[in-house]
Amino acid sequence: MPIKSFRGLMASGTQDTIVVHTNTGSTGYRIKKFQIMPHVPGDNNDQELICMIWKVAQSTTALGDNTTTRPDFSNNTLLGCAFAVNDTAAHLNYNEVTVFDNEIFNQDIYITFRDIGGATQPCNYYLELEQFKLDLNENTVATLKDIRNIQSQ
Repeated sequence: MPIKSFRGLMASGTQDTIVVHTNTGSTGYRIKKFQIMPHVPGDNNDQELICMIWKVAQSTTALGDNTTTRPDFSNNTLLGCAFAVNDTAAHLNYNEVTVFDNEIFNQDIYITFRDIGGATQPCNYYLELEQFKLDLNENTVATLKDIRNIQSQ
């Protein structure tokens, strides 16, 4: 199975679109790896970074509220989450990543980022998606799930 990789640098409070849709929806994807790193590792600024991967675009309101800063694993539109802390006073560096790798999708996905520690430091991300061919039934199921997720937003 081919692996597609994506990387980027995001400002706090923003959203990136990962374009993977096709006209037929016959190509499916699954997240294999998701990593984040501060733009300036080891900087003297404290950072609390949170990135989330979504099946549907988040509104500008959601980018500034708890939706994109407090992970809710019961939310069926959430595909993964990464959290990193750099506390210079405590000499603490912590990084946690959770990916729901059993989720299959065939439409664009969205990454949101926010520095919830109050700083405005940007964040790097790296994402690997496993690509595979969907049969007609899998294509239909993935597409219907995406339509249902879009309508529930």
